[in-house]
Amino acid sequence: MALGLGVLGLAPRDFWAMTPRELDAVLRGRFGEGARGPSLSRHELASLMQQFPDRGE
Repeated sequence: MALGLGVLGLAPRDFWAMTPRELDAVLRGRFGEGARGPSLSRHELASLMQQFPDRGE
């Protein structure tokens, strides 16, 4: 939220209306392709899913 509102200067309604893909495009446009962090490995994702399971499962 701090990045969208503070750094990018988006209005709250615009920030909350964005899709993740739109936010990614804005960040790449503003900071370049290197703004993305490294992708998770399959093992890292499985570990996070185990630590933070969806409710109801």
